[in-house]
Amino acid sequence: MSPQTRPIIENRILAALPTQEYDRLLEFLTPVSLPLGNTLYKPEERIEDVYFLNTGVVSLVANMKDGKSVEVGLVGNEGMVGLSIVLGDDISPNHAIVQIADGAMRMSSANLKKELKREGRLLSLLLRSTLVMLQQVSQTAACNGSHSVGERLARWLLMCHDRVHGDELGLTQEFIAQMLGTRRSGVSEAAIILQADELIHYSRGRITILDRKGLEEYGCECYGVVKAAADRLFSQGDGLKPFSQR
Repeated sequence: MSPQTRPIIENRILAALPTQEYDRLLEFLTPVSLPLGNTLYKPEERIEDVYFLNTGVVSLVANMKDGKSVEVGLVGNEGMVGLSIVLGDDISPNHAIVQIADGAMRMSSANLKKELKREGRLLSLLLRSTLVMLQQVSQTAACNGSHSVGERLARWLLMCHDRVHGDELGLTQEFIAQMLGTRRSGVSEAAIILQADELIHYSRGRITILDRKGLEEYGCECYGVVKAAADRLFSQGDGLKPFSQR
């Protein structure tokens, strides 16, 4: 297939593969739709399939015995859901939930394991993606313990915005509160402030980013720390591209 006729590959891991390696993987990749709220894995559940996301977002959530839950990381088109496989474990440590609906390319864990044993670039790309996720998880833990709900909301919206097309995000306050591990009233108060400052517009479960630069200035340093680390790791010669500048 000529470069002019090849479809655009939205997942950046797959897009960074050499053409021959990607064409070989196509036999094992199945396009799937990921509806909002769909659970991909539950904690301690065996990972049967992995997902290379397009422009959707999947939240990795830690659940507590008292019923509370908090997001510890999120994955978009920069990575793959099911990274535990790369590190030799096929049991999911977290609850993986579709936060923003979209499609993905699904591959069985068995086929991924076989591919990782072959010579190719996929393993190095996935290891790079794992480092990015580790940075994100550690910074998220620090952010949740150190910054206000408003600052955390700004960080979270920016991270979602990086991973979707356009400026509109389909997110309810209830879902955001669950992801941030806080009360819905706290999210509501923070959203009102961001809207009053004309940084976002919120209506009926949809948030529109109005002033991205202003949102970055309002938020804490955690978004910038994670993005800088991701951009550095994604520009070290393996063909991965940093997040586009908006």
